Amino acid sequence: MAYVNKTSLRDEFSHLKGEFATLAAAGKVTPESRVLFNALLMLLEVMMAVFLEKTTPKTSRNSSKPSSQMEAPDTSAVQGTHARGLAAEARGFTNTRTIETVEVAAVETCGNCGEDLRKIRGTSRERRTRIDLVFEKVVTHIDAEIKTCPHCAATTKGDFPADLAGPVQYGIGIKAYVLNLLVSQMVSLSRVQKLLETLIGEVLAEATLLKYVWSLHEALARWERMSIEQLLGSPALHVDETSVRVDRHNHWVHVYASGMITLKFVHPKRGTEAIEAIGIIPRYGGVTIHDCWASYLSYGHCGHGLCGAHLLRELTFIHDANGYPWAANMKRLLRETCAEVSRRESRMLTQEEYANLQKRYRNILTRGARELPPIPERASGKRGRVAKSDAHNLWERLREHETAVLLFARRAEVAFTNNRAERNLRMGKVKQKVSGCFRQQRYAEAYCRISSHLQTMAYQGVNPLVAIQLALSGELYARKG
Repeated sequence: MAYVNKTSLRDEFSHLKGEFATLAAAGKVTPESRVLFNALLMLLEVMMAVFLEKTTPKTSRNSSKPSSQMEAPDTSAVQGTHARGLAAEARGFTNTRTIETVEVAAVETCGNCGEDLRKIRGTSRERRTRIDLVFEKVVTHIDAEIKTCPHCAATTKGDFPADLAGPVQYGIGIKAYVLNLLVSQMVSLSRVQKLLETLIGEVLAEATLLKYVWSLHEALARWERMSIEQLLGSPALHVDETSVRVDRHNHWVHVYASGMITLKFVHPKRGTEAIEAIGIIPRYGGVTIHDCWASYLSYGHCGHGLCGAHLLRELTFIHDANGYPWAANMKRLLRETCAEVSRRESRMLTQEEYANLQKRYRNILTRGARELPPIPERASGKRGRVAKSDAHNLWERLREHETAVLLFARRAEVAFTNNRAERNLRMGKVKQKVSGCFRQQRYAEAYCRISSHLQTMAYQGVNPLVAIQLALSGELYARKG
């Protein structure tokens, strides 16, 4: 071979395999040698498949690695997906406090001849607009009168408002601004202190800022319980998890999302122990959409839908590494089906179309079984699993979980991807990069609950500052009730 690449290596291997088969057919190889060489060829083919997978670079296009870890970020997205999450980012907020005035630049005289035009009706108007922010510190003093009764000489003092428990209090507007910076904008505590100092000329202690966080966390406890009950009644539930550092140890943030509701919880564990502690999936009877994590699949009382975006990336990697036609065909089938379902008003295939889809799906896997190298049998006396390539593992997963892979084509409420849950988790990773890990688990739990509330309200088009003030004032439950 003049040079070696994936194609030439496979061609050379196929050539050698063909020559050996020719010699064996001509009777030039003894039966004992044929058995030995067939075993060596099978082992070599498996080793070659693993070698090609290990030497194929993984990018955001063919794996779950984020673009930020790539030398050249790949911004291409999966085309034709029909995730059903609401795109709050495109709507903007319509309930912010805005003071809008209109001034008229009157015309009193003619600019040409000087004629008096004050009694002449205007024919049209041209408008120019200035948008600005006015930062003002509002200080309200409440003086309670103190009077002495002339009859009994008793002293009586006027009542202060309930929210003025001490000599100096910060208003709900400052609290909402602080919490928005800490949770939504992911600003560190020290920078929030400096930002407040530039606005109000006061330095709030770090303990005060953390007290605001915990107060909102407690105020949202009832909202979280109500949201859990709503999630349990939803037909499909997006679930996922990602790591987060808490007190220098690895913890996991678990997300549960459906419709307009997003809930996040932090737990030291990732698997079944955490799922049981959170207690949503054990009580859920709909369809969970996830990335084939074994802990989710262990709950057989609910349905399962696998994330198509993960499968497409894995199929891309398998085709890049080994050039298997079955991987390219399966990828094409899933993409075409997803695009077709997205165009349908019903968001699903008919029974006849689904039966045809199953037939094509199984035919591809049947051809894939012939393309994949055979797996060597476990040697006698050896325990444990037989080592397999990534291509074998993916093929077996597609065969075993056919119903979960194709569920998006049968059920209108099941999305092709799990992007909804992944988007909800993304800001938590950004916060960790921007402001570091959490020092205590209680504040990690507070962040999860508060960010869940803000993301849920954002899907409803509610400004985060307004959402925080509604929760702190108790008006959130008045709106619901």
